[in-house]
Amino acid sequence: MADFASGLLNPTNSTVVNSDQNLESMAMGNARTVPENGTSTTTAPGLSPDEIALYDRQIRLWGAQAQERIRSANILLISLRALGTEIAKNLTLAGISSLTIIDDEPVSEEDLGAQYFLRDEDIGEPRAEAAIPRIQELNPRVLVKSGGTLSNLLAQDQTYYTPYQCIIACDHDFNTLSTINTITHLAARPFYAASIHGFYGFIFADLVSHDFILEREKSNVATSPGSETLTRSILSVTNKKENNGKTTEIVKKREIYCPLILANSSPLSPDILGSRRKLKTVPALLPCLRALFDFQRTYSRLPDTHTSTDLAIFTTLATTKSRELQLPLESLKAEFLRSFMQNLGAEIVPTAAFVGGRLSEDVINVLGGKEQPLQNFAIFDGENFDGRIYSLYSTPPELVDFGNSVNGEMLHANVNAVAAAPANGLGLSMGGSNGTAGGGGMTGVTSAPANGAEVVELE
Repeated sequence: MADFASGLLNPTNSTVVNSDQNLESMAMGNARTVPENGTSTTTAPGLSPDEIALYDRQIRLWGAQAQERIRSANILLISLRALGTEIAKNLTLAGISSLTIIDDEPVSEEDLGAQYFLRDEDIGEPRAEAAIPRIQELNPRVLVKSGGTLSNLLAQDQTYYTPYQCIIACDHDFNTLSTINTITHLAARPFYAASIHGFYGFIFADLVSHDFILEREKSNVATSPGSETLTRSILSVTNKKENNGKTTEIVKKREIYCPLILANSSPLSPDILGSRRKLKTVPALLPCLRALFDFQRTYSRLPDTHTSTDLAIFTTLATTKSRELQLPLESLKAEFLRSFMQNLGAEIVPTAAFVGGRLSEDVINVLGGKEQPLQNFAIFDGENFDGRIYSLYSTPPELVDFGNSVNGEMLHANVNAVAAAPANGLGLSMGGSNGTAGGGGMTGVTSAPANGAEVVELE
């Protein structure tokens, strides 16, 4: 577990460089300050003078080499609701190479209250196409374009994703997110999933395998290559003597990841499971999100808070997920369940700004190869101003049976022994064919506590 906001950029790195200073220490040898007619100009291989002036503050924060990698990155953003809007803004201003946006949903009046790139005259137009001209105005150096329809995207194989350095999918149901993630994992492309529901939100990261550099002052405790955690290892350690006499330690590390479909059923880390004190601090938001994912896997929609059937099913799911995570019985309260369900589907701009900002920051760090990336599931509770990061990891088995479309349906890669698992893990008996609700309603649905779990009741 980690603090959700712990990765915020360190303002102490933004030191102003004068003619007697060298930017090399901050740019890893790829930018320097050259006196010119008594003034100071910063140069960097691969970056034009205009780009250096435009991105000067960023270069001082994470270095010219990282900025070059950011500048060459092609990003695919899937969904442009409130959260996607924040991400599009942040990455465009950061100076990536291109941003491809897929969102063919028509603009509605509700969109205007949470998406500041849309106007009244855009109502009825596809979201992406309506917003792209205004996003482009933020940074003419970034190519912003539409990627077509979601249905076309879901029919693609892994070769579609190879031109992109990162894929971000926002505010889609679990089935859509896991389908995209499975293929991006095959393509070995970094993937992020994120959603907001009113005051609540989450970020999931599957970077497959990611190497990054940490620079820090050398301590008295020696750093040695080897395994640090189940997912993280130290690859190499080098030392650099600074002009002030101090020694900087340059540590290269690697994080490995699993797809969303595995993370959704992964246990909490052993250090949390082994401590009742730590288990008591795990927010009820985590089992509620897992319950939401399972509900979406079964019904491909959000729970309807106005129907007693959906309330009963979701409450049972949340109780079961809390038990699976081995959380204390008192962790899941009826008050929180009620609040969470009332927030489902809502868009609140401050929540979108915070979650979108944190995700964008992680993407920039990953592209630049600097700093510890998110591993792998971050949750945000805006009502309690609480953010946590949990490592929910299971070793990915081989992904097999990847094929092209057959009868209009994609044969997606199957995760061995996972895809065959029941969608909800509950003893649910559902009316309608194939265990799904019939067209008009969800009649004939009964629920029972799984594994003897006690169910929190909503009045």
